[in-house]
Amino acid sequence: MIRWKLAVIMAECNISNKELAVLTGMTPRSISRLKVRRRFTRIDESTLNALCKAFNCQPGDLLVYEEDKPDIK
Repeated sequence: MIRWKLAVIMAECNISNKELAVLTGMTPRSISRLKVRRRFTRIDESTLNALCKAFNCQPGDLLVYEEDKPDIK
């Protein structure tokens, strides 16, 4: 599974939804929706590009691969 780390990075950088929205050209509501995701099925290239530019990071800094754990019953 791919885990989304936007909330963690925003906390580490002490940046608010509004501040990130200004930096990326996105709306605060869009930032909020992205922030609460722990995993996702897809992300637009332009969104990923804007976030990487705002944080001066690589896509791998925002995404983490974790092996799926089988359900234990």
